[in-house]
Amino acid sequence: MAYELYYWPTIQGRGEFVRLAFEAAGADYVDVSRQDDGAAMTALIKDAATPSFAPPFVRLGGRTIGQVAAILSWLGPQLGLSPDGDSDRAWLNQIQLTLADLVAEAHDTHHPVDLMAYYDDQKPEAARRAEGFRTARIAKFLTWAETVLTRNPHGADGMVGDRLTYADLSLFQVVEGLTYAFPKAAGRVLATTPKVVAVRDRVAALPRIAAYLASDRRIPFNEDGIFRRYPELDG
Repeated sequence: MAYELYYWPTIQGRGEFVRLAFEAAGADYVDVSRQDDGAAMTALIKDAATPSFAPPFVRLGGRTIGQVAAILSWLGPQLGLSPDGDSDRAWLNQIQLTLADLVAEAHDTHHPVDLMAYYDDQKPEAARRAEGFRTARIAKFLTWAETVLTRNPHGADGMVGDRLTYADLSLFQVVEGLTYAFPKAAGRVLATTPKVVAVRDRVAALPRIAAYLASDRRIPFNEDGIFRRYPELDG
């Protein structure tokens, strides 16, 4: 039985963190909304017994799981992308939730006042929000990730444990997104976080991920998603 992923069909967004897990594991999955332009996703949000607040969500049989961290916590053991042991899995979930905070802050640089309004309607506020993000918050998050990698008690190259986890995949996506949206600001911070860069490079070189990145399954970054390139916000 294939996993079913429900997310907006034209952006990477938060759904990409789940796609990367499926792709890295070679899982059998269907990106449903890219086949029906979101019709089934809209119906499930409206009518499901356990409706998700928003996509992404994943279905397998009669089970529906929403929220990226919850989805990955559920999928991790099934896909071989979680460490053994409750403590390490709890730490892995904590890392994922912290990366989710970064993603939310990146989104808010271009929508700091009203999520339903256009960027063009809140440019002055976006400029102020982006200044704080690029001068302080990117460094705070990525320096923390560098510390996590340095202190891995297993002496391994990943975020948790001694093998690839979904946190490594998510860190890859965060770095790719920041590099797209804030190439100058992100580049300055990445020059000081070599272990973060090494994770990004190592994930990109994984055979399944490399094949995915080269395929049309990988939606390009664009100015409708979370990570948007507005040069005036990069400073």
